[in-house]
Amino acid sequence: AWVLDKLKAERERGITIDIALWKFETPKYHVTIIDAPGHRDFIKNMITGTSQADVAVLIVAAGTGEFEAGISKNGQTREHALLAYTLGVKQLIVGVNKMDTTEPPYSQPRFEEIQKEVSTYVKKIGYNPTTVAFVPISGWNGDNMLEPSTSMPWFRGWTIERKGTKIEGKTLLQALDAQEPPTRPTDKPLRLPLQDVYKIGGIGTVPVGRVETGVLKPGMVVTFAPVGLTTEVKSVEMHHEALQEAVPGDNVGFNVKSVSVKELRRGYVAGDSKDNPPKGAEEFTAQVIVLNHPGQIANGYTPVLDCHTAHIACKFKEIKEKCDRRSGKKLEDNPKSIKSGDAAIIDLAPTK
Repeated sequence: AWVLDKLKAERERGITIDIALWKFETPKYHVTIIDAPGHRDFIKNMITGTSQADVAVLIVAAGTGEFEAGISKNGQTREHALLAYTLGVKQLIVGVNKMDTTEPPYSQPRFEEIQKEVSTYVKKIGYNPTTVAFVPISGWNGDNMLEPSTSMPWFRGWTIERKGTKIEGKTLLQALDAQEPPTRPTDKPLRLPLQDVYKIGGIGTVPVGRVETGVLKPGMVVTFAPVGLTTEVKSVEMHHEALQEAVPGDNVGFNVKSVSVKELRRGYVAGDSKDNPPKGAEEFTAQVIVLNHPGQIANGYTPVLDCHTAHIACKFKEIKEKCDRRSGKKLEDNPKSIKSGDAAIIDLAPTK
């Protein structure tokens, strides 16, 4: 994150605010880093970033007191792992960072203590710890990042199991290469939530976002929901190269005809106007899990909902049923209220 904290305001606050998209290559993959922020106030951006990821790399700090703060009841580590899983990021790598700052430096017992505790926690959330690589690293010194570290001769490497086969390695880079690319839903109608909209001199309006489903091509006519604006796509680019088609997983910019920057905003969703285009909803039914909330929640409660890249206040019109959060089995009809730890099926109405 330190490398990605390019903005001065972030430098001064010492935390990662916006989501930076950076790219690097491994022997096997092109990796786009979506640097999800690690600070309490920025859960909103964390959701925007994490909802667009295929793999989560959870970085926990090994320093005395630092790990404990992250894993505490209200710590970031717990919240981020839970959010990643809830948002559908099913592949996880854990980097145990700052190994150079343990007592003594590069301590094996400290690494093992952290691995044990984080394993227990991620298992509770729903991850299978045997599929999670735990890598002791120092980002500052480069230990076990690209090359095996000479400072941790005790570390024999990580082992994960997938579909009955064992995969092993020593570095964070190898752990990334051991991940599986998800199957991409190219056959579904196009859905592309906008992350940002830029005005580029000599080109015009360029919305940016990740294709979630379907395919985006130059010459297509797209519709933006919820406003119902329709326009033609002039060109599609990824990492400054023109594309003939963008598929799910691609983070792209695309130039649209005769639409001003003011008409589009983050959170809008682009679709193919000829194939089941997205529409705004008056209301919708959602499965809701209450993670941490003071007191009871009843009908009429209106929180801000963070959905892909959109942030919008939605009213709990009717709590229809309470259900088991793991199995989804119905426990109670029309409960008066729900509280932390509960899961429910709820009718929600967006405010705008």
